[in-house]
Amino acid sequence: MTEAGPPTGPPEIEAGESPMAVFDWLLMCTAAGIWGSSFLFMEIALDAEHPGLVAWLRPVLGLCFLALIPSARRPVDASDRPAIALLGILWMALPLSLFPLAQTWIDSSIIGMLNSGMPVMTLIAGAVLFGVPTHRIQVTGVIVGILGMLMIGLSTATMGDTGAVGVVLVVLAVTCYGVAANIAGPLQRRYGSPAVLLRVLGVAAVATTPWGLFGLARSSFTWSAAAANVAVGVGGTGIAYVAAATLIGRVGPVRMSAVTYVIPVVAAVLGVGVLGEVLGPWEVAGAVVLVAGAWLTTRAGS
Repeated sequence: MTEAGPPTGPPEIEAGESPMAVFDWLLMCTAAGIWGSSFLFMEIALDAEHPGLVAWLRPVLGLCFLALIPSARRPVDASDRPAIALLGILWMALPLSLFPLAQTWIDSSIIGMLNSGMPVMTLIAGAVLFGVPTHRIQVTGVIVGILGMLMIGLSTATMGDTGAVGVVLVVLAVTCYGVAANIAGPLQRRYGSPAVLLRVLGVAAVATTPWGLFGLARSSFTWSAAAANVAVGVGGTGIAYVAAATLIGRVGPVRMSAVTYVIPVVAAVLGVGVLGEVLGPWEVAGAVVLVAGAWLTTRAGS
């Protein structure tokens, strides 16, 4: 995903989570670093490629990587295939199409910051669509998170009509992640993340094929774009998900959710330092507020 990490269901405190070891920190840094840098790599790819091609190659390359992992070939009950097909659209096909399209209008660092609203959207979708109980501190986190998204989004949207369109596309993508998280959580716990992700990527690869072929006819080849595609596809949709799934199994989803808070920092540093993007005070302040809200949504309380 996203950059947001693999959906693990509504955030809850799990009893008996083990403390973070050195290997756990390595897994976290791997996932956060890859997902945070994916916006930089997409920017590189978009210099030569149409957003449709970028969106298509990501699930295709991720699928190729996951197919090499033995646990990904674990069988899945036929009764769960409709849910997996829906995940292929909500978790992958739609967000992976919306992100590169939005990035043609707004900076990668802004997208990375807005992407950290995934835990907020997960909690909202869980409460509204799936009847997941929430605590007051989590509701506070939703309010704070939405305020942060507004601070970032409104500041960017006022730069012009295209900026507003880009912000809306990112919010739609993050909303898809939030709904998908509530669907994917039980499936991941039942079959393991690799097995679910392999099938989800298969659906997404097929679903984005028309968009990809449309983009292919409007793209040119460069080695830098090809390398960026591999980094985003194999890294962001393969290696990072495996690292995050392993981390969930070792320390639980709550500690793993810290990845979400690191992603916007990585995206902002690379966007400003490498791409020369400029962040205003409202965007920076909004990112801090949004991350704080995302953190509160993962807390348990009364």
